[in-house]
Amino acid sequence: MARVHPFKGLRPRPDLVREIASPPYDVLSSDEAREIFGRQPKSFIQVVRPEVNLEPGVDLYDDRVYQAAADRLAHMVREGWLIRERRPAFYVYRLVMDGNAQVGLVAGAHADDYEKDVIKKHEFTRPQKEDDRLRHIMTLNANTGPVFLAYRSREDIDSLIMRVTERTPEYDFMAESGVQHTLWVVDDPAEVQEIERAFDGVDYLYVADGHHRSAAGTRAAKERAAKNPCHTGDEEYNYWLSVIFPDNQLRIFDYNRVVKDLAGLSKEEFLAKVAEKFEVEKTGRKKPSKRREIGMYLDGEWYTLTVKPGTFPEDDPVDSLDVAILQNNLLSPVLGISDPRRDSRIDFVGGIRGPEELERRVDGGWAVAFTMYPTSMDELMAIADAGRTMPPKSTWFEPKLLSGMVVHSLD
Repeated sequence: MARVHPFKGLRPRPDLVREIASPPYDVLSSDEAREIFGRQPKSFIQVVRPEVNLEPGVDLYDDRVYQAAADRLAHMVREGWLIRERRPAFYVYRLVMDGNAQVGLVAGAHADDYEKDVIKKHEFTRPQKEDDRLRHIMTLNANTGPVFLAYRSREDIDSLIMRVTERTPEYDFMAESGVQHTLWVVDDPAEVQEIERAFDGVDYLYVADGHHRSAAGTRAAKERAAKNPCHTGDEEYNYWLSVIFPDNQLRIFDYNRVVKDLAGLSKEEFLAKVAEKFEVEKTGRKKPSKRREIGMYLDGEWYTLTVKPGTFPEDDPVDSLDVAILQNNLLSPVLGISDPRRDSRIDFVGGIRGPEELERRVDGGWAVAFTMYPTSMDELMAIADAGRTMPPKSTWFEPKLLSGMVVHSLD
């Protein structure tokens, strides 16, 4: 069963929440983060992208960067911008984008559940990025960015959560992105216990977004446990910050690809090689309309690539994904991109930016771009259940959870 844990959250004063809550650390460049901090000096961006407190060009892994994050968090508490909950609480967090709502539970997730695969994963992590998140957690003694988890929707849990949303919220504001963010505090002990009991019936949670944060949070728990001779497993450091949503409310966007060159091939040679595994048609359509279709932008024109039967294993949950079919039948054999995680010739563009961003890249000098049909939650969970991992950059979730809405302290 999955454990969910109430905690005494550190969160913005209600009158300051719109000034404080910030985009997550991994969707912004340093320049974008500095621009936000320049016009919003109370923004939590100073904690999640702490290089904004230091000179431009500073090494992002410099010790001073992590210490700046801890100093700024302490400053925000001293100034009274952030307040501490009086008693352990859950939080209900609703995001509304383009009229679609998703409502989740902010809770502590247990590191042991992560290690025992009660919390399932679908991506590999990169050591440098995982180490970065671990240093951030250990220096601040807190989780500042939530992990986005999902569960298979259950009527009993969903009705409990929706009941909370009938009350007056603690926060309710529109972010610059156009997403409405609303938060309720659930600190009545009886109601807290009711939510905990309801999740006793959930066998598994799934990491939707935040594999590096969840891995780092688990490592932080193990490091703290190793230094505590009286460790029991119930200490606050055993938990990391999460927001848990029912799977049927989540939207996965396409995660698209753009490649710098055609690996020495002419346009005609490239199209001929692509046609070995795909039906190639010049359609003018910028996005695929179904699985087994891929959009391609080349030399100012849009093509539709339709996967030929027999070119992939239909019974394999990973290799039958459209992103895997593109990788195995085109990116690797035709363009020579065998390791998309490390190859500088390929870049990934979230579907929220639209195909226009791909056109801009290719018209500006890149060679070719591909639009993907979005991976589904059913595919994601099937792969996680099988203990497999997806190809890199298979999913792009929107809307993004804001940082600074609730902070979880390890003590």
